[in-house]
Amino acid sequence: MLNKTIVDFMGCDAEYQEADIVLFGAPYDSTTSFRPGTRFAGSSIRNDSYGLETYSPYQDRDLGEGKIADLGDLELAIGSSEKVLAQIEETAEEILRDGKLPFMIGGEHLVTLGSVRAAVKHYPDLHILHFDAHTDLREDYLGVKLSHACVIRRCWEVLGDGRIHQFGIRSGEKAEFEWARSGHTDFHPFSLEGLEDTIQTLKGKNVYFTLDLDVLDPSVFPGTGTPEPGGISFLELMRGAVRVCRELNLVGCDVNELCPPCDPTGASTAVACKIIREMLLGLLK
Repeated sequence: MLNKTIVDFMGCDAEYQEADIVLFGAPYDSTTSFRPGTRFAGSSIRNDSYGLETYSPYQDRDLGEGKIADLGDLELAIGSSEKVLAQIEETAEEILRDGKLPFMIGGEHLVTLGSVRAAVKHYPDLHILHFDAHTDLREDYLGVKLSHACVIRRCWEVLGDGRIHQFGIRSGEKAEFEWARSGHTDFHPFSLEGLEDTIQTLKGKNVYFTLDLDVLDPSVFPGTGTPEPGGISFLELMRGAVRVCRELNLVGCDVNELCPPCDPTGASTAVACKIIREMLLGLLK
């Protein structure tokens, strides 16, 4: 039986048994390729969430209207990526088996693979919607296949062509861009342009939404391990993410790559908190 944490994201204090949405943290950053610290995102987000209200004037909704539980951060085997992914997969699978929606807070982006592995067991026709600054499509990074730089390539190995939809990408190796554009993924670089058409295409399908917060411009969101200039604005991201959560049949989602030590002002953590609040409210059907 899964039990909720004592320190939860604001307004997410339902008991696990009654919850429709279940938050859990994956504090892992052992394959981070530049600046580490994303393992601290979950605890920082929970603490700083109390600087916001549960009510969103953007959506005229309140977190009190829903039943959301927060399990807190998983106790992960930091030294082993495979073990960590197995722990995440086991947690997400139990949540799905209980008829609830798993909402994971990373951690580096590799953690998405564990949750996707769980989701595809329940939904073999799964599609992934991916917002990010980076392609994450490398075959390996310095000889390592389980890296946050390779996570979407590993997900592609599970799903195959035509079922991964990427937006906001503006960084990666030439080979990654060529591989994506050759038809392996539905590729929309630099912005969220084309999201409306993709949402229409994905309606009625089972979708996993993975949001790497470095899709934002670093002037908005400097607190990430691999900042990449040229990103989207907060309002663009919020509006896009809310539409995804409201209009698609999401069977799982995650928000990752906040690195609190990289932004001691706390502004980036506040951005993450607000995006998560808006996503949760969008998921309240």
